[in-house]
Amino acid sequence: MNISTKGGAAVTVVSGQTVRDALSAVGVAVGPDILAAKVNDQIVDLSKPLTGDAVIEPLRFDSPEGREVYRHSSTHIMAQAVKELFPTAQLTIGPALEDSFYYDFAFERPFTPEDLEKIEERAREIAKRKLTITRREFSKQEAIEFFKSRGEHYKVELIQSFPDGEPISAYTQGEFVDLCRGPHLPSTGHVGAFKLLNTAGAYWRGDERNPMLQRIYGTSFPTKAELDAHLARLEEIKRRDHRKVGKELDLITIQDEIGPGLVLWHPKGAMIRLLIENFWREQHLKGGYELVYSPHVARLDLWKTSGHVDYYRENMFASMKVEGSEYQLKPMNCPYHIMIYKSHLRSYRDLPIRYGELGTVYRYERTGVLHGLLRVRGFTQDDAHLFCRPDQIESEVSRVLDFTFFILKAFGFVEFEIFLSTRPEQSVGSDENWSLATSSLEAALKSRGISYHLDKGGGAFYGPKIDIKIKDALGRSWQCSTVQVDFNNPQRFELGYIGEDGKAHQPIMIHRALMGSVERFFGILVEHYGGAFPTWLAPVQVVVMAITDQQRDYVSSVAAQLRAAGFRVDADLRNEKIGFKIREAEKSKVPFMLVAGAREVQSGSLSVRGRSGSDLGSMTVAAVLELLQKETAGSQRDFQLTH
Repeated sequence: MNISTKGGAAVTVVSGQTVRDALSAVGVAVGPDILAAKVNDQIVDLSKPLTGDAVIEPLRFDSPEGREVYRHSSTHIMAQAVKELFPTAQLTIGPALEDSFYYDFAFERPFTPEDLEKIEERAREIAKRKLTITRREFSKQEAIEFFKSRGEHYKVELIQSFPDGEPISAYTQGEFVDLCRGPHLPSTGHVGAFKLLNTAGAYWRGDERNPMLQRIYGTSFPTKAELDAHLARLEEIKRRDHRKVGKELDLITIQDEIGPGLVLWHPKGAMIRLLIENFWREQHLKGGYELVYSPHVARLDLWKTSGHVDYYRENMFASMKVEGSEYQLKPMNCPYHIMIYKSHLRSYRDLPIRYGELGTVYRYERTGVLHGLLRVRGFTQDDAHLFCRPDQIESEVSRVLDFTFFILKAFGFVEFEIFLSTRPEQSVGSDENWSLATSSLEAALKSRGISYHLDKGGGAFYGPKIDIKIKDALGRSWQCSTVQVDFNNPQRFELGYIGEDGKAHQPIMIHRALMGSVERFFGILVEHYGGAFPTWLAPVQVVVMAITDQQRDYVSSVAAQLRAAGFRVDADLRNEKIGFKIREAEKSKVPFMLVAGAREVQSGSLSVRGRSGSDLGSMTVAAVLELLQKETAGSQRDFQLTH
């Protein structure tokens, strides 16, 4: 066999050698840092025998694939610890996540914090045992009998759902055996630092009709220093949690009396939302969009035509009867925009047409997946639909990309990951349309010099798409922006325009969202800034406070001047100590505090403080106005086309 690493020279080895031996043959020192390998782009165990020519890429913890293998093996270590301590617990599933893992167990009671301490300690012991991890294969019937003999009924149920005739793999470490595709680490000794995080309930196979299982979350790293850094980051994530910060700053609430997944915007939160929406509207008007509004309900027939009843019914609220007709709360805005387009005869000269709407939609999300503002039942999409000729797809997508990055950067996001998703197996539309749309999206990305990942088969059933993920201050990725090409709805609704040749043609529809939804984007913003919004977004930009009652008139006068200049100002005239007032303003994350005592009144100045506790010195009212104008200058930028 000819074996090589990427970019390296090939060497000849005897067929049947393991991946580990083959790596050694090409000069790679296989130490404990090498966890698994890619063989011809397939991730495998180091112990896998090779039977043909191969390009091998060793995987370490610094790669996403290496981390996944590392944490997948960590789930098995945790599961072994649970089985040793609680033999009656049954195994179900245990995947690796981006920076953690979990395993679901069927057990007669919830695991307690004391249980977690014992399980974590036992898991560390198992890692120290350095148990060799080996793969074995069964036929389907052999696997059923094996796991049935061990009392693992959930594993048996999984195996019974597998296709007949395919080999089934399991992994063994000591006395522990688990059904698994793999791959895995060479031994349990590769896991250096291990921490269990919390427990939760989870339904078997995610179905609320099935038994409730006990889920244990954990994480693992090669070193304790890396683990400690990660745990510190988790604490910072908790500190910034938008649900916690939203309550502390009196921004939003979600109350049981209203209903789960439905948001109440308090005055300060509503002010920030207003600022976001006003900025959005202003920039869309300057960017060549026309703004529209649509109802919250429509006849059910509209959703039948759009295909939502066929493809999206489980995420829609139940329909309602009105005067003998069925009506539906809208789950999306697209059909309304289509009907606005369809209300007139269109010419090729009219295109492109760009409709934008901050449209509130309603989706039936299961209670178990609701999560603050990040997963709700009623939310406002920053929606737009573009109707264009096929030859305009590339230029319109290029324009959307420019606009997307402008909007995201205006809110403080500067790191992005871009994905181009292509045709899935289940799709509608001709090969010609798919080819045109995909090449147009790709050309738009390349014309902007944007690097991207190819997501093969990840497109919507009606067309390819570009997804943009933003990174927040803690390095977390969030899916917000999307650009999707749609051939399906123009066909379903029989859209048309009169071409230059005088004949009827079908337009292409582009779905586009920049923030995704106002609610989710707001939640991300809260966590990105930890509630300390930039001055242009802060609900209260300045608090002017008097040291004693003698400065009340002066403070009121300064506050009035700042308000007249367009700034959001509170005057704190309470009979409280100045230290208390400052602490309260800092806790509320107000960007600037202006303090006035007898000396400031006499000199016509103010003592200026920043919310981080910084002392900015004494300033006149004119100087304060100049400072605030400079701090809010970023919000005054306008979108300019670059092509």
